[in-house]
Amino acid sequence: MIKVNLLPHRQIRRAERQREFGLMASLVAIASAAILFVSWSYVGAQIRSQQERNQRLQDEMVRLDKEIAVIVTLKDQIKHVLERKQIVEGLQSDRNQAVQILDELARLLPEGVSLKSIKQVEDEIELKGVADTNARVASLVHNLSDSAIIHNPNLVEIKASTNQQDIKQYEFVLRIMLKPEQTDASQAQQKPAAAKS
Repeated sequence: MIKVNLLPHRQIRRAERQREFGLMASLVAIASAAILFVSWSYVGAQIRSQQERNQRLQDEMVRLDKEIAVIVTLKDQIKHVLERKQIVEGLQSDRNQAVQILDELARLLPEGVSLKSIKQVEDEIELKGVADTNARVASLVHNLSDSAIIHNPNLVEIKASTNQQDIKQYEFVLRIMLKPEQTDASQAQQKPAAAKS
């Protein structure tokens, strides 16, 4: 009977398999390291890119905040300028108001009526005066109701009295209101009157 020794053959195969396994393990380790390095580099590049975008956004936000602050200050300045403009326009329109009121009162005052005082608070004017008769006071109220710049005449008080020469007269208190935009209406009336003359 022939005896065959298979031990060295098995050891040689086992050694080859171990070498193949070691080679495959080292290749897998190298491939894993390469994949890990590439993925780490990619993730790092993405993070840096996102951080740069975030920084650009923050810089733009800071710049826009500064521009918004400038716009707010400009809006405040515009508001103040408009308020000043309105005040100046109000003063411009009110500049001739007293002259127009006195002129209107002088034209509408009937004969036998004289005014002692004229007091204006905003759009309300209080007239105090004396008249020869009640009819003259009624005529004054009627004239004032037909005025272009004055409306709503309200007779507050009328009382009979005698002056130093023992002449009977009637003291009255009358309140009237200015019409809105009365300067425009009076200027429109004055222009045709000036054209006629």
